[in-house]
Amino acid sequence: MSIVSSARRAVRALTLAASTFAAEPARPNILHLHADDHRADALHALGTAALRTPHLDALVARGMAFTRCYSMGAMTPAVCLPSRTMMLTGRSLFRIATQNKEVPGTTPLPAVLAGAGYQTWRMGKYGNTYAGASRAFETSIDDSAQGQGEAGSRAHASRRLADRAIAFLRDRDRGRPFYVYLEPPVPHDPREAEPQFHALYDPAALPLPPAFRPEHPWDNGDLRVRDELLAPFPRTPDDTRRQLAAYYACITGLDHHFGRILAALAESGEMERTIVVFSGDNGLSLGDHGLFGKQNLYEFGGMHAPLVIAGPGIKAGRSDALVYLADLFPTLCELAGVRAVPPHEFQSLRPLLAGEPAPTRRLLFTAYLGVQRAVRDERWKLIRYPTVDRTQLFDLAADPHELNNLADQPAHAATLARLRASLQAESARLGDTVGWHAPPDAPR
Repeated sequence: MSIVSSARRAVRALTLAASTFAAEPARPNILHLHADDHRADALHALGTAALRTPHLDALVARGMAFTRCYSMGAMTPAVCLPSRTMMLTGRSLFRIATQNKEVPGTTPLPAVLAGAGYQTWRMGKYGNTYAGASRAFETSIDDSAQGQGEAGSRAHASRRLADRAIAFLRDRDRGRPFYVYLEPPVPHDPREAEPQFHALYDPAALPLPPAFRPEHPWDNGDLRVRDELLAPFPRTPDDTRRQLAAYYACITGLDHHFGRILAALAESGEMERTIVVFSGDNGLSLGDHGLFGKQNLYEFGGMHAPLVIAGPGIKAGRSDALVYLADLFPTLCELAGVRAVPPHEFQSLRPLLAGEPAPTRRLLFTAYLGVQRAVRDERWKLIRYPTVDRTQLFDLAADPHELNNLADQPAHAATLARLRASLQAESARLGDTVGWHAPPDAPR
C-alpha cells in the first residue's frame, strides 16, 4: 500500500472518530485539587471551627462530601506517594511499587482520559506523584518552590498554582473537555503561607485537638520517623498550637487561591459543565495521641482523607459510605464517559453521587509498613501492631477520637474476634504477607 493511500485511510479514520465523538453527549470537564497532608476534618465545614475556608466550604455545600474516605496505606514512610499511585492507577497497596517505579499492566488516569478526548494538564510538587502518571499528562509542570525572590518562595506556592491554572483555563483549546489535576505542596511542612494568612491565626487562641497527648503511650513500631521529629518530645501545648496555626494558615491560603480558580472557571462560562473534586492524599496527627505525622492508622492521623465532589448530576449532601481514595479512578472514568475502563480494584462512586441505591463496602482495610494493620466497619475499629504485639479496639460511634481502648474488655471479646478474622481475611485477599504476628522479615 502506498504512503498516500495509507494517509487517506488515516484521515478517514480520524474523521469517523471525530464525528462519533461529536455525536456523543458533551463530556464534563474535571478540575481536581489534591492537597498534601490535608486532614479529613481540616475545613470549617468538615469539623474544624477555627479554620477559615469559605470557598471549599461552598464546594461542600453544593457537592457530595465523603466523610469516611481513606487511603489504603503505605509500605514507605512517604505515605503520599503510594496514596497518589493507587488513585491514579486503580491498583491496591500490595500491587504497586514501594518506590516511584512503573506499575506494570496499568494505564494511568490521565492517559485514559486523554484517550477519551480530554486535554490533560497538571501542576504540582516534584516527586509527589507516581512518575508514570505525571508523564502521561499532555502538560505536566513541576513546581519546586525554589524560584528567585518572594514570588518563588514556598509561601507563594498556592498563588503560583492558581496563576498558572487560570492562564490555562483562559488560553486552552475550547474544542476539548479538560482534566486539570492540581497538586499544591500545602499544608505539608514546611508550613509557610503568605503573611496575610498567618495573621488570621493566633496560636494562643486555638484549642488543642481532643485527642492531644504529650506522648504516645507505647512504641507503635515507627515512633521516630521523620515527621515525628518535627515536634519536641514530649509534645507541648504551646508548640502544638503554633504548628496548628501554621497548618491552618496554609489551608486558608490554598482556599483563597482555589477560590480564584473557581471564579475564573465561572467567568469562562464552563462552571456548569465542570466536575470539581477536592481531596487529600492522607491525614496528619498534629498532636493527636502524642503523634505529629501520618505514619499511623488512627482515624485522623494517617490514612483518613477528605473527599468532596461537586458538579452536574451530583447530588448535594454527605455520605458515610466506606470508600477508598482510589475509588476516584473508576469514578472519574465513568463520569467522563470512558467506555472501557482499564482493569482496577476499586469501586465507582457514581451511583452514590447520583443519590441512587448502591452496594457499599462492609469494611475497610488500612496498613502501614509491617508494623500496623487496621480494619473498620460502620461502628468498630481494630488496630493491630504485629511487631510489638499490641491491639486496640475502638467503638467509633461512642468514641470518635479513639480515646478508650476496649480490646482487653471481656464484654467485647466477640467483636474483637470478628474483626480479627476480617483483618486476616482482607490481608490474604489483598496479598499482604503480614499476619497477626509479623514474620521476622516483615517490612519496617
